Amino acid sequence: MRAMGWLIWIGAAVTLAGLAGLIWCILKVAAARRAGLDDAALRARLQAVVALNLGALLLSALGLMLVVAGILLG
Repeated sequence: MRAMGWLIWIGAAVTLAGLAGLIWCILKVAAARRAGLDDAALRARLQAVVALNLGALLLSALGLMLVVAGILLG
């Protein structure tokens, strides 16, 4: 397999890792909402998840960029 083929597969793996992070964030927020917390506690939990959510979104975007770069260079 050529070098750019590996770039596509690495990008796909990074994208899937980011997608798994996004799904994990969704599950954490759903669990926090079901817990029946008061406003302040719910807000604190959601603020903690926001940073992880943005990181997972960045990871999936970087993975997609690697896939596109592999396709264009291959």
